[in-house]
Amino acid sequence: MPYVLFGIGQETVGSNVAGVLNATTPLWTLLLAFLVGLDRAVTVKKAAGFALGFLGVVVIFSPWESASEVASWGGLACLAAAASYGIGYVYMGRFLTGRGIPPLMLSAAQLGAATVLQALALPFAGLESPAWRLDAVASLLVLGALGTGAAYVLNYRIVDDEGPTAASVVTYLLPIVAVILGWLILHEAITAAIAAGIALVLAGVTLTRKRSAEKR
Repeated sequence: MPYVLFGIGQETVGSNVAGVLNATTPLWTLLLAFLVGLDRAVTVKKAAGFALGFLGVVVIFSPWESASEVASWGGLACLAAAASYGIGYVYMGRFLTGRGIPPLMLSAAQLGAATVLQALALPFAGLESPAWRLDAVASLLVLGALGTGAAYVLNYRIVDDEGPTAASVVTYLLPIVAVILGWLILHEAITAAIAAGIALVLAGVTLTRKRSAEKR
């Protein structure tokens, strides 16, 4: 659902708005984990860390120039996608991890199920012959093998080790990676506002991780 909803949403909203709405994933995860009793250890520092991380993402993307898009159907689709991610994290934490099943097996099962569902949906979505260009194949390998396959294995490992709320915080770090790659590869400028947003995100993530570090 999140992939489809983000695809629908980004047809009408900008990437900055989609990025901010995607960053609500940890907030949804924290709320849902608390409601179902999976994580009731919400301290003031932890809550402040989640809020500070989200504020940092907002500063990085600066969505106020496109504020009207947030309340549009595309914006609501992106928000629903983020909520779906939150539901997924909580579901993984309650029903899938902590049962002695290796993260690689859990990831393979999830992607295998997704492949079957996609195959069932293809006839209704329209079939097109793929363009086997070198750049298209390279993009598929990078996004599929690394951005999805390897990332899911690591994601399941973090959920298993630290819990769903801690794992969801990685969403705050995605804009930082994007900014750094844009600077290194595309020679995009890092403004003072972006630098401030990065600092806020890192401070927020540190606060969410503080309790785990002290426990160890």
